[in-house]
Amino acid sequence: MADGALPIVGISLGDPSGIGPEIVAAALNDARVRAALRPVVFGDWGVLQRFDVFATWPRVPAPFEPGGLAPAIVEVSTLAEADRRPGAPTLAGGRAQYAYVQEAILAARRGAVDALCTAPVSKEQISRAGIPFMGHTEVLAEAFGVEVLMLMDGPRVRVALATNHVPLTRVAALLSVPKLVSQLRLLSRSLEPVVGRRPKIAVCGLNPHAGEGGLLGREEVEVIAPAIERARAEGLDVHGPLPADGLFARAARGIGFDAVLAMFHDQGLVAAKALDFERTVNVTLGLPVPRTSPDHGVAYDIAGQGVASADPMIAALLSAARLAAR
Repeated sequence: MADGALPIVGISLGDPSGIGPEIVAAALNDARVRAALRPVVFGDWGVLQRFDVFATWPRVPAPFEPGGLAPAIVEVSTLAEADRRPGAPTLAGGRAQYAYVQEAILAARRGAVDALCTAPVSKEQISRAGIPFMGHTEVLAEAFGVEVLMLMDGPRVRVALATNHVPLTRVAALLSVPKLVSQLRLLSRSLEPVVGRRPKIAVCGLNPHAGEGGLLGREEVEVIAPAIERARAEGLDVHGPLPADGLFARAARGIGFDAVLAMFHDQGLVAAKALDFERTVNVTLGLPVPRTSPDHGVAYDIAGQGVASADPMIAALLSAARLAAR
């Protein structure tokens, strides 16, 4: 990105039958977003043509090349009308939304965009279309070949996840001392330039009451506490294991930590979304380019009705622009 230039943010359109297209269009109509970035939308003209904001945008074929026009629409698919109806997902739509993500990632890897912002997709519809898919975070980690960490970045709490989209029955087996130490290093390193010092990080226990000294589970004693001790020996400002319920109960008035490492998806995301749903942004730490996303799903039940809030998408786009500029 040239000095003084606005960052180019690649935006994958999300599920063509969900609220992704309408919240992307509404967000790109926002004056704050227009002043902060140059957008490139990876999607389908048949889906986008119903929104006035795109009427004058150039349409270019994939792949999007470095130095390409921005704003622009990269036409990744040409869906039939039956495959782009709001609230009526299809297998073709499942394949298309995955293709949007892949083309956006390709552009980032080629240096054609400075950041990524992904509209909501349906894991179920992508998987039904025959494409193994557990989430954006996992796809991005594989595409760039790096360790990543999902962070829900909200105004009152930042929550990172030790495990992402996995069944609860598998969580304990996926936790290890080396993995947790590595995640704490990445979380601390990523947040240090944001908070201006070494961040203070809370680590949740896995079991109720953080295991009660082994009475309610051994993971805290055998895995989580040793990981914290090792991280502290490396100079990280890490505390725990702490009971998640007591920690997040204080979040509305301030938990006293710069970030929290939760052990599983709902342990962290319930608190983040309950506190600041529309202002919390999903950020993938560890990538060579910033990636953000709103913290909600495809919402088929309200798609196409004009009632979906664009605020989370606006927050995600502005966050992507800030991270790219940094």
